[in-house]
Amino acid sequence: MPRGAGARPKLESFELKNGLRVVLAPLVDSPTSSVWVWYRVGSKNEHPGITGASHWVEHMLFEGSPRYAKGAIDRAIIQVGGELNAFTDTDFTAYFSTVPRDHLSIPLDIESDRMTRALLEDGEVERERTVIHSEREGNENWPEFRVEEEVYQLAFRVHPYRWDALGRREDIERLTPAELRAYYHKFYGTRNAVLVVAGGFDLRSTAAEIRRKFSKLPDTGADVTVGHPEPAARGERRAELSGPGTTPYLQMAWRSPALDDPATPATMLVDTILGGENRLFSAGPGWGRAGEHPSARLCRGLVETGLAVRATSEWRPRVYPGLFTIQAQAARGVPLDRLEPAVDRIVERLCEAGPTAREMRDAQTRIRRGAALAYEGASRIGFRLGYFSILHSPTFEDQIYHRLLSVRAREVRERARDLFRTDSRVVVRYEPVGGGPDE
Repeated sequence: MPRGAGARPKLESFELKNGLRVVLAPLVDSPTSSVWVWYRVGSKNEHPGITGASHWVEHMLFEGSPRYAKGAIDRAIIQVGGELNAFTDTDFTAYFSTVPRDHLSIPLDIESDRMTRALLEDGEVERERTVIHSEREGNENWPEFRVEEEVYQLAFRVHPYRWDALGRREDIERLTPAELRAYYHKFYGTRNAVLVVAGGFDLRSTAAEIRRKFSKLPDTGADVTVGHPEPAARGERRAELSGPGTTPYLQMAWRSPALDDPATPATMLVDTILGGENRLFSAGPGWGRAGEHPSARLCRGLVETGLAVRATSEWRPRVYPGLFTIQAQAARGVPLDRLEPAVDRIVERLCEAGPTAREMRDAQTRIRRGAALAYEGASRIGFRLGYFSILHSPTFEDQIYHRLLSVRAREVRERARDLFRTDSRVVVRYEPVGGGPDE
């Protein structure tokens, strides 16, 4: 990794007897400390009937444990000037608190208390059902959400990537408190967790405190491996949706490799050439998803020509093979029958001729810049260390970074040819019927 202000700090890692992995990244001058707990539990571990359980558990871990009653976790962090949040994805759930360094003991105490002892009481589960149902309804108002959900349901017939982390509406309405508790007690535990502490703290005393607070937790957490691979796609799958909106929207998808696949670095370069910023090494503020870039082919070929108001691609890091997607929102007056062939032409040109030398230089420059900025601040450090630890290993980031920089234009062209197979793609088109939101 490049050295500089954002370079990754030296790490101290160890594992407790109960299976909890700990990663410590001390920064002598940091005024804050960030505590992250990552679980290898996400929507991939659900099944029809309990989809959305991981996201629901995420909410419930703020709603009561033996030492922290409802609302007490938020108050404890906010009262010392800290911030906290959590999020759920297909492969993981993550919780974080960033506090002034003198208050590091507070988030450590919170996480040790709720890791295996969250209460998930019936009344609180039912109250949270309303919140989650409203969240689902709010997302359904956006064409992008509806289209992406349809894309994944078409692309995956067996693998649990086929449902969104929010869960299906019917499961949100019927999942019982007892089922949610059973899911939590089955998967959430020390064997499936990584604790990351980054920022200002004393290494020796913090390691001792972690051992004192977390070693007493039981050795729990069932295997989270998904044992049913998705069969190869046979033939194109298409769907037409309609609803509120003002302009048509299009999303195409192709099967893409998992994070640790040898084909992944070239796939990431395909994404960078077509869409812009690299998803793992973006200079932007987000994670996993990056915005459009004016030099990217989709932006130049669709937005600058007036065919679309926005267009980009996306390869998402996944533990198992996922999807590479292209999405475009048509400009006013542009029909999808004109937009879709324009996307096809852009993809075909990349498959035929590959990227230019300038595109390769620009892409690698953006990757280097993103990597140099990746480790700025305790919260971002805690995020990235936990993210790579939970998806693969803390050292995997270095491996994929150097592999990315060694990819050649010929490999990008060959990867594009292998990736963009029309006989196995998914196409979902959304036609507005007037009125409503466009993101």
